[in-house]
Amino acid sequence: MSEPWIGGPMSDKPAPNARRNPQQDPLGAVQHASKDPVESRVSEALTQIELDGYQGRGFAVRRSVFSSEEIAQLNAVIDRVEQAVVRQSHLGREYIIDGRRFIDLDAHTLQFEPAPFDNDLRVLEPAHPLSADLLALLMDARLVLPMKQLTGCDEVSLWTDKINFKRPGGSEFGWHQDAPYWIHDAAQVTQLPNVMVTLDDVMPRAGGFRVIQGSHHEGIRPARNDGSQLEGFYTHDDEVDFSRVVEFNEPAGSVIFFDPFLIHGSARNQSTHRRRALIATYQPANLPSLKTKQVVNLG
Repeated sequence: MSEPWIGGPMSDKPAPNARRNPQQDPLGAVQHASKDPVESRVSEALTQIELDGYQGRGFAVRRSVFSSEEIAQLNAVIDRVEQAVVRQSHLGREYIIDGRRFIDLDAHTLQFEPAPFDNDLRVLEPAHPLSADLLALLMDARLVLPMKQLTGCDEVSLWTDKINFKRPGGSEFGWHQDAPYWIHDAAQVTQLPNVMVTLDDVMPRAGGFRVIQGSHHEGIRPARNDGSQLEGFYTHDDEVDFSRVVEFNEPAGSVIFFDPFLIHGSARNQSTHRRRALIATYQPANLPSLKTKQVVNLG
């Protein structure tokens, strides 16, 4: 196993062997900018090469799936949602986990950045009940058709969705798998593929999304034992093969499909630009979602 780079496994410095995806790369990233309706309908489904990449590496990348106009509209919606939930957050139940503020507001969980940015929202989950535009995004064929393929189902529903806000100076997300979070709640944890929609151009040092390619083949990995409250949700450093790190610095409007068993995370945002993303997890149809327990069929 390779040694972690200076600063530890979630260092602000890139891993020396980290592979960044250039415009043409060996990792199978696809440019997806067709605006022709007929051509677009054909290309919304993942190709066999993309499916093979997802199965083998644990992810598939598509660039420029959503136009700059669509992303601008989404960001305007998210700005309003963020302002509304922060304004109402005093009505919720506040608690502290590992030094970070959390607020449960109805069926929504608000996670804030650690001090000194502890009034800045870090994560909002779920987001779709707060905006019809966000729900429409989750029903978009550019996401739904690939998710039908990845779940192996003719129809899909929503398991959960969240917005990562990643402000300048925003904190890291430690290496983890999603499956350990969900294994006790989900009917079929192997049928919970994720998709990340990038909402901003991801600049160097902005804390881009990172994965350990191929790590989904090895099941649930041992967790940290560092005495933190959330130690069981983070992958032990000894289980992370840093020679297989892939970091995604993608343009806004790109999508990254990734397996629930894939080890992933991100470093602190050291840039002067925000790095927001929406992450949604799909499941077979007619199953309740994680937090609201409502069935949200998406097509």
